[in-house]
Amino acid sequence: MTRTEKLLAELIALPSVNPAFATADGAPAPARQIHGEIRVTDFLAAKAAKAGLDIDFQKVFPDRSNIIVRLLPKNKVQQTILLAPHLDTVGAPDALFTPQRKNGRLHGRGACDTKGSVAAMFTALCELAGSKSRPMDTQIVFVGLVDEEYTQSGSRAFVAQASRLCVPNMLTNGRDARATTLAIVGEPTKLRLVTAHKGSLWLQLETRGKAAHGATPHLGKNAVHEMAKVVDFLETDYAAQLRRRKHSLLGTATVNVGQISGGTQPNIVPAACTISVDRRTLPGETESAVCREIAACLRAKKLTAKVSNTKLAPAPAMETDSALPLVRQFSRSLGQTSPAGVDYFCDAAILAAGGIPSVVFGPGDIAQAHTADEWISLAELERGKNLLLNFLKSLS
Repeated sequence: MTRTEKLLAELIALPSVNPAFATADGAPAPARQIHGEIRVTDFLAAKAAKAGLDIDFQKVFPDRSNIIVRLLPKNKVQQTILLAPHLDTVGAPDALFTPQRKNGRLHGRGACDTKGSVAAMFTALCELAGSKSRPMDTQIVFVGLVDEEYTQSGSRAFVAQASRLCVPNMLTNGRDARATTLAIVGEPTKLRLVTAHKGSLWLQLETRGKAAHGATPHLGKNAVHEMAKVVDFLETDYAAQLRRRKHSLLGTATVNVGQISGGTQPNIVPAACTISVDRRTLPGETESAVCREIAACLRAKKLTAKVSNTKLAPAPAMETDSALPLVRQFSRSLGQTSPAGVDYFCDAAILAAGGIPSVVFGPGDIAQAHTADEWISLAELERGKNLLLNFLKSLS
């Protein structure tokens, strides 16, 4: 068993379910103490102390903190690499917190999303600290982030205090930050360097009607019927309109009507109906512009619905310039000739919006995330650690 595999198995066995997910498969959560990341942060802090690394905590919630582990260079800090995976997971039955090794894979909640990235990044940092190849001018900072699965409070808090925590003046000089700072956000990318990802909007659309007795429906106005026309428009004409806009790495924006609710009982004409919509955005699209666009399209079709955003915090799309020096250097070290994009949203967008150039990289396949049998390839896990370690050793 490699050090990376051992660490990942230990991390899976320390549940760190985001408290927003209070149940597992609709049943009561196995135990209150599995919620939150504190057991993982304490565990990593003990490991970091044994490796002789600097440790700090950033309180995000009363009992949930980002952990910041730093390897300082031999000389004055000239540039900074952030290794930034998240520590929380979605909920799961008890059995998924017992790691299982089968056919070259490690199974368990968080195996790929994203404790695999945590294990690869943390092990690479510890091995670098114990080698003779410590960078001369580059500090390496492991930032274990909380709450990515819900509102990304960990990355938002880190951005707000990044210069105080680990990178003096990082956010006060945009040119220097772009040239001398890179965040590698840990997510399952199958070891591809990702420089762009989509954003996520959750919208609520509401139609209003007039209640009447079901025996005399002509005396009322059916809000469900009106919403049916809205749903049909979104899933056909509007979806086709989005498919005509293409991003070189991300493809097209998308729309999905995921929930609908209307009426009270069969013999009453429904006075109101609501739907919940997932709208994936491309770089350059904003929440307000998307809401205005949908409202204008509905008016053009003579449909009436109130459009509002229900996302608890902004989740914008991200795109980082692949020509930035540290991005180019990382790409070359991976042997990757062109950047990639992914459909999902992650902490990279929050860090990038805060002035920290960010990319996404990690072992595992997003198709396994949040599944009933989450797993990661152990060969890919170890290769990911080695690729990161080689990159870190190449820094000055």
